Amino acid sequence: MTQTETSPTTQTSPTPTRLTGFDTHHAPDPELIADCVHCGFCLPSCPTYALWGEEMDSPRGRIHLMKMVSQGEIGLNETITRHWDRCLGCMACVTACPSGVKYDQLIEATRAQIERHVPRSTADRLYRQAIFSVFPYPGRMRALLPALRAYQWLGGQRLMRSGLARRLPERLRALEAMAPELPSASASLPEVIPAQGTRRMRVGLLLGCVQRVFFSDVNAATVRVLTAEGCEVVAPAAQGCCGALSMHAGRDAEGLAFARRLIETFERAGVDAVVVNVAGCGSNLKDYARLLADDPAWAERARALSAKTRDISEFLAELEPVAPRMTIQARVAYHDACHLAHAQGIRKQPRAILAAIPGLEVVTPPESELCCGSAGVYNLVEPEPAAALGERKARNILSVKPDALVASNAGCLLQINAALRRMGASLPTLHPIELVDASIRGVAPAALLKRSPTAPA
Repeated sequence: MTQTETSPTTQTSPTPTRLTGFDTHHAPDPELIADCVHCGFCLPSCPTYALWGEEMDSPRGRIHLMKMVSQGEIGLNETITRHWDRCLGCMACVTACPSGVKYDQLIEATRAQIERHVPRSTADRLYRQAIFSVFPYPGRMRALLPALRAYQWLGGQRLMRSGLARRLPERLRALEAMAPELPSASASLPEVIPAQGTRRMRVGLLLGCVQRVFFSDVNAATVRVLTAEGCEVVAPAAQGCCGALSMHAGRDAEGLAFARRLIETFERAGVDAVVVNVAGCGSNLKDYARLLADDPAWAERARALSAKTRDISEFLAELEPVAPRMTIQARVAYHDACHLAHAQGIRKQPRAILAAIPGLEVVTPPESELCCGSAGVYNLVEPEPAAALGERKARNILSVKPDALVASNAGCLLQINAALRRMGASLPTLHPIELVDASIRGVAPAALLKRSPTAPA
C-alpha cells in the first residue's frame, strides 16, 4: 500500500467512568452544554426539525439529551443515539444561535462517544465499515472505476434507475443513486504547476478524495485559475484524506491520523497557502488547530496549517485579480454548502467571484440556509430524510428558473442531482471555479452548452 492508501491506526477506546455517562476522553463539555438556554431560535434552521417537528430531533433537544447523559441521568443507549444519528451536522443552528452555542463541537464529541460505546447491528456496522474503507482512499475508488464504468456503459444504471432499484434495500438504493456520471478520463495533475507571468504566491492544492476521482475537472479548473492569477501550484501526489468524513462521523482516532499525515505532506511542500475547493474538507483543515490542541507534538504544526487554509473563493476574493474575465450570459442558482456557509462563515466570497464574471446573473434560491441532505455520508446512512431534504432543495432551486446550479461541494452536487433525477428534472451542475475558469479562458462551460447552445456567450 502507498502512503495515501494505508489505513490509519486506531486508538484504544477509553472506558466509560460509569455505565450511565460519557467516558472522560473528550466528552461533550458541560460548560458548552450549559450555554444552551433553550430559546428555540435554532428550530427553524434545523433540517430534521423542519421535517418532523420533533423536539428531540432539534439542536436544543439533542443538547438536552447530552446534558442528561453527562449528568448520569440516562445512559448511552440505542434510543437516544437514534436522535443524534439523525442529526446532519449541518451547523445551521450554530449560525442561528444568539447565545453562541458551539453545537458543532458538542455533536462531534458525542458521536465519538457513540462510536466507542454504543453497539450497532451487524448490518449497520458492516455497511459503515465498507463506506469508510473506500471513500477516504482515492486509490481504492479508482480501482472500482472499471466496474462502475462498465455498469454505466452496458446500461445497468439506466435499468436500475428505471425502477429496478426499488427492489434493493434502502441504503443500497441511496448508494446507487449517488453514483455520478463518470468522466471519460480523469485529468491528472503534475506536482508543481508554474504560474503564468510573474509568480505572486506558491500555493498548495488539496486534491480531495471523491473530488480527485470523480470531479478531477474541478481540480484542473482550480489549477488553471490559480496559475492565471500568478500562483505557482503544488499538488503533492502523496497527499491522502484530510479526515473530514471520519471526524464528522465520530471516528476521531482515524480522522486525526489522516490529519497528521496531511500536515506532514504540506509542511514538505513549503507553500504560502493551502487552497481547498471542497467545503467539508476546508472546514476540517481549518479545525485542525482545535482538534490537535492537546497534542504537544502536533498542536503548533496543526495551527500553522489551519492558518494557511483558504477556500478557493476566499483565496481569490483576497487576491487582487490580474486575469481578465470574459462574458458568460447565463442565470445560475448558487447553493450555499453548509460547511462553507455555516462552518466557515463564507457566503459573500463565492458570490463575489461569480459577480465579477460579465453577463452572469447569480440568484439565491428560497430556504438557502437549509441543508440539502448530503452532509458527508448522511445521505448514505440516513437515506429517507436525506431524500426528503434533497427534493425540498431541488424544488427551491427549480423555482428560480436557473440555467445551472452552482455549489462549492461535490457531495451537494451529487445529492441535488439525485433529487432532480427522482423528480424527473435535470439541471447542469458546476463548481463556481469552473465558471471563473471558463470566463478567464473565454470559453462557454460545457455543462451549459449541453442545456442550451445559446445560453453562454
